[in-house]
Amino acid sequence: MRISFPYSEIESLEMPEENLLGIFSPSIVRVEKSEEEIIEEAFSNPIKSHPLPRMLKGGEKVLIVVDDYTRSTPVQKILLVLLKILEGAGVRKSKVQILVALGTHRPMTEEEMVIKFGEDLVKQYNISNHAWWDSSQLIHLGETEKGTPILVNRIVREADFIIGIGQIVPHRVSGFSGGGNIIQPGICGEETTGKTHWLGAQFTGREILGKIQNPVKDEIEQVAMKSGLKWIINTIQDGSGRTVEAVAGDPILAYRKGAERSLQVYQAILPQDADIVIADSHPYDSELWLASKGIYASELAVKQGGVVILISPCPEGVSPSHPEVLEFGYQTYKDAERLLREGKIHKLTAAAHLVHVGRVIKERARGIMVTTGISKEETERLGMRYAQNPQEALEMALSQMGHDAKIAVLQRGGEILPQIASTPKN
Repeated sequence: MRISFPYSEIESLEMPEENLLGIFSPSIVRVEKSEEEIIEEAFSNPIKSHPLPRMLKGGEKVLIVVDDYTRSTPVQKILLVLLKILEGAGVRKSKVQILVALGTHRPMTEEEMVIKFGEDLVKQYNISNHAWWDSSQLIHLGETEKGTPILVNRIVREADFIIGIGQIVPHRVSGFSGGGNIIQPGICGEETTGKTHWLGAQFTGREILGKIQNPVKDEIEQVAMKSGLKWIINTIQDGSGRTVEAVAGDPILAYRKGAERSLQVYQAILPQDADIVIADSHPYDSELWLASKGIYASELAVKQGGVVILISPCPEGVSPSHPEVLEFGYQTYKDAERLLREGKIHKLTAAAHLVHVGRVIKERARGIMVTTGISKEETERLGMRYAQNPQEALEMALSQMGHDAKIAVLQRGGEILPQIASTPKN
């Protein structure tokens, strides 16, 4: 049986059909409405909130926080509706600031801004990247109940009304993206982001990924609300990338309703744990920091002692913003904690990433990577075996697991949420 991948530079592979447990991907949902209609309907029917025109008096300074180049949210279509609503409510263009929520990603380029927002919006509105690396751009707003310091972009203090735009997909750190994530990690400082991510590292992927409410999401929501997030609009896209639903309104309750829908779309039921999991990282393919989402999903599908094969081009390498990943490689929680204690790693965000991947390729399974953007030497420094192509990777995995091994293929591994079918009770 031939298996292909969504990358022109990476070859397909062949495997015996009797080995295949299945090819799994997020659902493709048939909807009759256009994306524009879905978005407008969400604005008109907010969840546990008044519609925006009733909440705005006119004259307010409005901050719109939007996700960045790593997300496929139809931000331009959303903004066209939102900005019209603001104008109708008496909010002048000069009072609107659009801030790109980078988290700890690299800044968006001017070209990426035009692609994301459209040339007209880039010319007409003040759009800027969140400078998470610049402490002078942050303000301290106290702490959460667990003691997480709230360091957030200082623009929030100048705003009268803050609106978040994002998407809801399964997320290793917070269970699902969306809701308060647009603020934390979106526009926070590294110290705040490090605290929530390190909290997430204390749990396995099976304990967090795909959980709508969890301890990490609670911290994120506290940061978001204390920062002044008032209203959100989040989209849910299907396995083709098309928006099939949108939720708007209260940042917590609208998120939860949207996450329930996202769970339905992204979960894929496997009959059993697989000996070998082959996952692409699409649509998170630019660097390994993002492509690791395919590894996170694999944790939910691979048996203890199995093999995970990640297929991803990673044209930007391992992580331009986080050189610690290549310096230290992926780690167990215990070893990463020691490196932090010894002062060898200073950023909790980086340490948490090392653990999130390490829990899969060090503690649960072993990792093999097929990539055109990371060298064999770098791959091995990270703690994974390197294969020149998917066929070679599969042969390596079969030699380890046996030639009767059961194989699961995860498509859109950056978003899919594998679930193992429940064992029937006697």
